[in-house]
Amino acid sequence: MDSEQAAVVEIPVTLSKYSKRVILKTVLGRSDGGLGLLGERVVIGGWVKSSKEVRKEPVPPTEVDAGSASPKDVSCVEVLQSRVPFLRSIMKVFGGGGHYPVREKLGPVIPKPPPPSIAILQLSDGSSIASLQVVVDSSIALPSHLMPTGTCVLAEGILQQPSVQGKHVLELKAEKILHLGIVDQDNYPLSKKRLPLEMLRDSSHIRPRTTTVASVMRIRNSMTQATHAFFQNVGFLYVQVPVITSTDSEGCSEKFQVTTLLGRERKEEERNSVEHTVGVSLEVVKASIKEKSKLVEELKRSESNKEALVAAIQDLRKSNELALQLEEREKTKSGTSHKPYKVDFSEDFFSCPTFLTVSGRLHLESYACALGNVYSFGPRFRAEKSESKKYLAEMWMIELEMAFSQLEDAMNCADDLLKFICKWVLENCSEDLAFVSKRIDKTIVDRLQSMTSSSFEKLSYAEAVEVLKKVTDKNFEAKIEWGLPLTEEHESYLADEIYKTPVIIYNYPKELKPFYVRLNIDGKTVAAFDVIVPKVGTLVRGSQNEERFNMLSARIKELGLPKKQYEWYLDLRRHGTVKHSGFSLVFDALVLYATGLTDVRDVIPFPRSCGKADN
Repeated sequence: MDSEQAAVVEIPVTLSKYSKRVILKTVLGRSDGGLGLLGERVVIGGWVKSSKEVRKEPVPPTEVDAGSASPKDVSCVEVLQSRVPFLRSIMKVFGGGGHYPVREKLGPVIPKPPPPSIAILQLSDGSSIASLQVVVDSSIALPSHLMPTGTCVLAEGILQQPSVQGKHVLELKAEKILHLGIVDQDNYPLSKKRLPLEMLRDSSHIRPRTTTVASVMRIRNSMTQATHAFFQNVGFLYVQVPVITSTDSEGCSEKFQVTTLLGRERKEEERNSVEHTVGVSLEVVKASIKEKSKLVEELKRSESNKEALVAAIQDLRKSNELALQLEEREKTKSGTSHKPYKVDFSEDFFSCPTFLTVSGRLHLESYACALGNVYSFGPRFRAEKSESKKYLAEMWMIELEMAFSQLEDAMNCADDLLKFICKWVLENCSEDLAFVSKRIDKTIVDRLQSMTSSSFEKLSYAEAVEVLKKVTDKNFEAKIEWGLPLTEEHESYLADEIYKTPVIIYNYPKELKPFYVRLNIDGKTVAAFDVIVPKVGTLVRGSQNEERFNMLSARIKELGLPKKQYEWYLDLRRHGTVKHSGFSLVFDALVLYATGLTDVRDVIPFPRSCGKADN
């Protein structure tokens, strides 16, 4: 063995720090495919991707030399028993079988044990696309328990060369099964092979066990790492913004309200309902009054039991009072049932209307005004019933704010961030990219490489409108005119058909952007920009924000927004104002771009859309 081969053999097995098992990626991801680990004893765990059963060949009996056999080896009884079928056949031939029948042994019929076999499992632990072949003898565990797709197996054994020729360079010969999580095959969603992604959405808690979704999640994880690496490398601080806020960050978006008052009116009615508390209705009480009145009359006529009469009269009086209370409650209920229920938010948990945040940029501004450059990464919520495949009710956003920066700085930062993440994915996800390229979109790698090397096309909103007006070979569904929003169709045509590269559109009409965006000198447009990429559409929405107190205050008044809600935001202009800019990047849409998928529900672990929040 040469020195190079010896170096490969000496590489130790890498154990998971907290479970004492070997992560399959550290075995199968080696340059030698794991051959340097042959003979190692390891513990591996994972889920069965596929399996098959191979019957073991029966071992032929060994012939024993009669002259060399000792009396202890074979008894006379055993010899006779072994010859019974042969003797019986001879007796039948000579006709003696009827006179001297051989007595059959009585007793229960014992079923034959299944023939010995070997289960060959393809096991994956989610660390990589590759799976490890594991062979388990039926004497260790029943193949019927091991083989169903999805079965969880923790096994200890020896890494060896494959017993059957195939694509695998090594396999694990299991010697112990340490854990077995069996599967209910009839109800397991992944029993069928190659289920379409739209069907997997109904089982989002199980679908990461599929190769496609697992690859997408590993790519998503890598992009998350890249995001933090980029900002930490260029001196940004990570700041967590609130999920619950009283501020409408956009000023015009549909929001999810957060309240503890829901259903309070119904609960109050139940609490005050006599029928609910005493368990009787008005009709039952009236019937009881009739019976009790008869009893009182009978006792009065008899005059024999004055104590019983007094008790019956008191009981009747209480029933009459209860009936009056029930009648009064029913009148009150019928008179107020149609009155609208007015919510008093002073009695709510936060004592004011609160919402799930739409954007964290306003809150980030307060930290940018103290710390310089800051960013946040987290979920944002919009209660819009959109049919778009690129937006959901809950989306993850990368957001940042930079002090002492202007519009051009924010655009350059967005350019650098997108290129950094795409380059990171190319360098760190080659195996998963190869798989999704084969399974989903063959152009993924070329598209990511193009993003890292190409220059973004920049044009103003007015220029974009003029370019689209000149298009003659395409009839757009929505009208193209200055002042109207560009639709997904317009934006996609610019990026996919005209420029065939990412496009940055800036200086939008002020009516199309949030109230906090800085007003330009022309008084008609604002310093906002969007980054549009091929295949996906708008990834980034950013702006230079209004630092002038009078301008921002006037904008809030112009749009009719509640000024009290934004007093804290105006304080940033009253006390040490600074020019600043930032943007929001739709992280889930960027994962779409990197994987070639077309529906955002397939790149989010647990998608939340209108009418769908099952798990």
